[in-house]
Amino acid sequence: MQTFLAPAKINTFLHITGQRADGYHTLQSAFQLLDFYDIISLYPTKNGKIKRTTTIVGVPENEDLCVRAALALQKATGSNQGVEIAIEKHIPMGGGLGGGSSDAATVLLALNHLWELNLNRQALIEIGLQLGADVPFFIFGQNAWVEGIGEKLTPLSLPTQFYVVLTPQVHVSTAKIFAHSGLTKDTKPLKIADFSNGTNSNLFRNDLENVVCKEFKAVASALEWLNQHGQARMSGSGASVFVAVDSLTKAKSILAQKPANISGFVAKSLNKHPLFELAE
Repeated sequence: MQTFLAPAKINTFLHITGQRADGYHTLQSAFQLLDFYDIISLYPTKNGKIKRTTTIVGVPENEDLCVRAALALQKATGSNQGVEIAIEKHIPMGGGLGGGSSDAATVLLALNHLWELNLNRQALIEIGLQLGADVPFFIFGQNAWVEGIGEKLTPLSLPTQFYVVLTPQVHVSTAKIFAHSGLTKDTKPLKIADFSNGTNSNLFRNDLENVVCKEFKAVASALEWLNQHGQARMSGSGASVFVAVDSLTKAKSILAQKPANISGFVAKSLNKHPLFELAE
C-alpha cells in the first residue's frame, strides 16, 4: 500500500463568460493549489478488480470519482491490473475546493505510475476531462489561468500567500447555482495581463457569489466575517470562502477567532502538485 496526496484548490476569481449550445458554461478563472490534502492509499492487485476499501457517507462506491478514475484508466489502456483504494478525506465536500476532482487526478497520476502504463500528462488530462471539469487542472499540476469549460490551462505564477478557508455547514448544489435565473453569464473576457497587474484587482470577482449568498445566508455571513481581515471571496460555487494574508501567524490568529459554527483551516499556496514529477 502506497499513499499519495491530493491537494485542495481555490478559485482566486471565477467569471462566467457565456454558455455553449450543449449547455456547458464557459468561464475564466485562476486556480491556486493549496497545501491541504486528502490522502489516497493504493494497493495494486493483479486481479483486475477496482475496489474502494473505505466508506464515504453520501458517496456510493460506483459514483466515487476515485473508482471511476481507476476504471477509466483501465479502459483507456486495456490494462488488466486492479487496485484497492482507501481515501482519507480532509478537504470539505461540496465546498468548491476541488476535493473529489483532486482525488481522481491523484488516482490517475499514481496508478499510471504503479501500473507502469507510461501515459504522458496530456493523455491523462484527456481521461480526466471525462470525469469532471476540474480534474484536468490537478493533472496539469501547476497554478493555472483557466478558460473554456475548464480544459484550457495556461501556467500562472502566483505569489506565495497563506489562506484562511472557512466552510459553512450548508451544501451548495453547483448545478442549481449555474441554472439560477439571477446568474450573470456574460462577463467580458479579460486577459492574463489584466490579472497579473495587481492594480486591476477590482475587475475580478466570483460571478456565483451573489447568487449563492442570496440563497445561503450562512455563506453570506461567513464572507462578511472574513471581510474584516481582507478581500474575502467564495471559491467555486461555494460553500467555502477564503481570505489571503501574508503570514502564517496572521492566518492562524484569524482562524482562532472564527465563529464556532463554521469549520476552517489554514493553508499555504503551492506552486506545483506534489505528484507533478510522476508525469511528463
